[in-house]
Amino acid sequence: MSALRKGLAKVEVALKWDPSPAGAPPHDLDIVAAVYEADDRPGATAGAVGSAPAYLVHFGKRSPDGTITLNRDSRTGQGFGFDEVMTLELDRMSERLRRVVVGVVLQDTGAARTFGDVPGTVVRIREGWTDLVEDDFSAVAGASAATVAEFVRGTGGGWSLRPAVHGFTAGPEEFARLLGAV
Repeated sequence: MSALRKGLAKVEVALKWDPSPAGAPPHDLDIVAAVYEADDRPGATAGAVGSAPAYLVHFGKRSPDGTITLNRDSRTGQGFGFDEVMTLELDRMSERLRRVVVGVVLQDTGAARTFGDVPGTVVRIREGWTDLVEDDFSAVAGASAATVAEFVRGTGGGWSLRPAVHGFTAGPEEFARLLGAV
């Protein structure tokens, strides 16, 4: 008899891109995760438009409870394989936490850039060795920030993934406020 799957447990979000040409400002992309608590008001949705996240994980930080960690952070896209990697241990999160929205944002390096300006972009979401989502940002090439996934805790407590590639024209601070709007 096999065990019943209760949803996602430990997920990795990985991002890679090609470095800038010699002499050009570096391409600096960052993975950001916004974590939302349950909203107990009748009819309310966790992380609804205008609601503030319980916390953000970004730029070399980790979640207060240690369940989300940015394991690798690049400012240039130079290196082998994936340049940024974030691990989300969904199965260890407090029951009060109901929704996690993950996005990618381009840092302002003095030049207004979009995903279309950064060659070789790929985001991959996987659990264990199973790839769940892979995207190259071509659908949001004119955006400077994009959500890539929404993880939602169901009524039974298990986590599910909703691929959510939505582009925004926003810098890092504004994008952090927009994550709940997905």
